[in-house]
Amino acid sequence: MTSHILVIDDDDQLRKSFHRLLIEEGYLVESAASGEAGLDLIRHRIPDLVILDMRLPGMNGLQTFEAVHEIEPKLPVIIMTAFGTTETAIKATKMGAFDYILKPFDIPDMLAVIKKAVEAGRFMRSTVEIDSSPDLPSGEAIVGRSDTMQEVYKAIGRVSSTDATVLIRGESGTGKELVARAIYQHSLRAQKPFLVINCVAIPDTLLESELFGYEKGTFTGAAHRRIGKIEQAHGGTVLLDEIGDMPFSLQAKILRLLQEKSIERLGGRETIPVDVRILAATNRDLEKSLTENRFREDL
Repeated sequence: MTSHILVIDDDDQLRKSFHRLLIEEGYLVESAASGEAGLDLIRHRIPDLVILDMRLPGMNGLQTFEAVHEIEPKLPVIIMTAFGTTETAIKATKMGAFDYILKPFDIPDMLAVIKKAVEAGRFMRSTVEIDSSPDLPSGEAIVGRSDTMQEVYKAIGRVSSTDATVLIRGESGTGKELVARAIYQHSLRAQKPFLVINCVAIPDTLLESELFGYEKGTFTGAAHRRIGKIEQAHGGTVLLDEIGDMPFSLQAKILRLLQEKSIERLGGRETIPVDVRILAATNRDLEKSLTENRFREDL
């Protein structure tokens, strides 16, 4: 199904550029020149993603963002901002925006963020059915009637209503992500963000900054503060997929997050409290990884 993207920006040329670019990528695109016009479109039809400029006539970007999430809390929003309004964009991110992009932006980077945001929105909104009937339901479902599968359903039910950290283990293709999404959708955090971080897909050198963010000037190219995915998901749930492949040096920071409910951005000294539930999944034999000093026993 074609994903539907709404661009809200008062720059006519930028809206036209987005329209051409995103249609070439296979997206359905609508645009609006103001927050009020964008909200009217959202009330008529909920898109899969909103790309929102912070400087708008009438309602500003932050006011528009708040109104968007009143209509649909699970709708991902990418904030676009000039350098002068970076702190406002960071505030919006802490309130639940998926990401923020500085203008002028690199097109491949923007397309990558858009792809991730659309996928995150699908994860949050598409229901995972838990169905033990012999008839396969439409959509995504965890299906099975065996005694073993009944125990899986019971386990999902037991942990969903808690804030417990959950480790989901199984071979590739057995549905670990579906189990994680079912836990999220039946939890008390179901109306909050759900972000998936694949510990294998992101290079080791970038994974730490992706998770925890960084301060301005931390490394070459760090021209502004960046909020990491853990801080961004405040109040919600994060799935650390393929955690068995996480670099050993980074595992200590995850342990600290679980124990102290706080993080530090790269290059920062400030301890930042975070309220986030951690789910993790792996197909690795963690006991073997312990003996090979590739996974921390305390974690």
